[in-house]
Amino acid sequence: MLTVNPLRSIILAAAGSDAVRKMITTAPGTRAMVDRFVAGESVDDAINAVAALAETGRYATLDYLGEDTHDAAQAERIVQAYLTVLDRLHDAGLAAFAEVSVKLSALGQRVSQRLAVDNAFRICAAAEQCGTTVTVDMEDHTTTDDTLDAVAELRKPWPDVGAVLQSYLLRTEDDVAALAVPGSRVRLVKGAYAEPHNVAFSHSHDVDLAFVRCANALFAGGAYAMFGTHDPRLIELVRDRAAAHGVPRDGYEFQLLYGVRPDEQVRLSDAGQNVRVYVPYGEQWYGYLMRRLAERPANTTFFLRSVVTRS
Repeated sequence: MLTVNPLRSIILAAAGSDAVRKMITTAPGTRAMVDRFVAGESVDDAINAVAALAETGRYATLDYLGEDTHDAAQAERIVQAYLTVLDRLHDAGLAAFAEVSVKLSALGQRVSQRLAVDNAFRICAAAEQCGTTVTVDMEDHTTTDDTLDAVAELRKPWPDVGAVLQSYLLRTEDDVAALAVPGSRVRLVKGAYAEPHNVAFSHSHDVDLAFVRCANALFAGGAYAMFGTHDPRLIELVRDRAAAHGVPRDGYEFQLLYGVRPDEQVRLSDAGQNVRVYVPYGEQWYGYLMRRLAERPANTTFFLRSVVTRS
């Protein structure tokens, strides 16, 4: 895992602690931090967030939070949540402004790979009917092969299914080479899971360099690249590399997290860049919140203040 900031490993370890989870989820000040990074718990909250983003020219990708699915019934509840939000996007006339992001672990991957892929097929079919798309999120390195296999299967009927690659994994440049083809939608991120040194870069500088190499490969291969980063240096480097490869502004997009650098999101959109905001919603926000803190440990001070301050 990245060694640049010791808080990162501490926060990610805390994410797996039941005692820490109970303390944080019951603390009276936690709501302030949750509201900053999560659109809300209901489908209405998700639709309202998409509508607000659309008013400023931004797009959205909706993530119904839920990763610890251990049985088919729970996976079915998550599928139904996606089918509902897709219907609501269509009914509200917002399908052109939002897609959905799905995690195979939420769709039953721990039960079986087949169950998760079959559930993803159902969501992709519904997305097609509603006039939008699906991106399959990437999780920790132990699931990378299964996730890419699932994307390949889903792309047979739906070539616009998005894949996600993480530049901090040593294998990612090879994966980019395979996916950097015309029409391939690929979200490139740095990575937010704790990974061992034998599979991931150990220093942030190496991760950034890999990110830029992957960006060049995506542009050169003609893929539709979706860059998930808030780093202003990388944003400007990506814009520079796009220009060098002759890729117009509507030929790629930046993806930023809900609640992170909203002014920069609007600035980029106003400058003619495609900007998509990753909008999580739902009751299972704890794991997501902890990864956001691990990505940006500077947020921890804000968070701890929220936890210890009673509302």
